[in-house]
Amino acid sequence: MGADKNVLKTYGEVSLHNCPDDCWIIINAKAYNVTNFLNDHPGGDEVLLAAAGKDASEEFEEAGHGSAARLMLDEFYVGEIDPSTKTTVSTTTISSTYLLPKLPKINRQGKSSRPNIVKLLQFLVPIVILGLGSTLLRFWY
Repeated sequence: MGADKNVLKTYGEVSLHNCPDDCWIIINAKAYNVTNFLNDHPGGDEVLLAAAGKDASEEFEEAGHGSAARLMLDEFYVGEIDPSTKTTVSTTTISSTYLLPKLPKINRQGKSSRPNIVKLLQFLVPIVILGLGSTLLRFWY
């Protein structure tokens, strides 16, 4: 690949690297060549291929990547992105619905607006166990 890491990369240059044989992504204004990582990515290669040639900063942060993933980025680093090139190139953002499951909306009190399935199960499971227990006791006696 032989990329010179001291030269600023443009959004347009990164957008050219958008296929399985040549896959670059942008995360936090840095370009990364993740071609050799496609098969090893825990989320699957389709996640990286959807981000190929694009800025995936938001999706990377939303996915909750830890320090190990951030350290791995160093291995794939290609160069800094020239921020002035962003407005000259039409960049499309990656749909986070493709990369991440839809998360419940959180209301102002910090609670989920969807029914809380855990609380429902905490209520229903003991009732089912008690019902089964009483049925088994009647059967045995």
